[in-house]
Amino acid sequence: MSTFAQRMTKYRIEVREVLSRIVETDAESEDDAVETVRQMYRNCDIILDASDYQETEIDAKR
Repeated sequence: MSTFAQRMTKYRIEVREVLSRIVETDAESEDDAVETVRQMYRNCDIILDASDYQETEIDAKR
């Protein structure tokens, strides 16, 4: 094994992409609005894609 390979250490690096979209809905309360949008998301009526991209975070994990 080479000297270089012996000095190598394995690191765990997390790459996280954040997607975000504002969805407007009519409801009787904020809780009802959240539940309506949650159900829409679960039913795949809302599908986030590259156009919803907000940021990328890259961090070391232990």
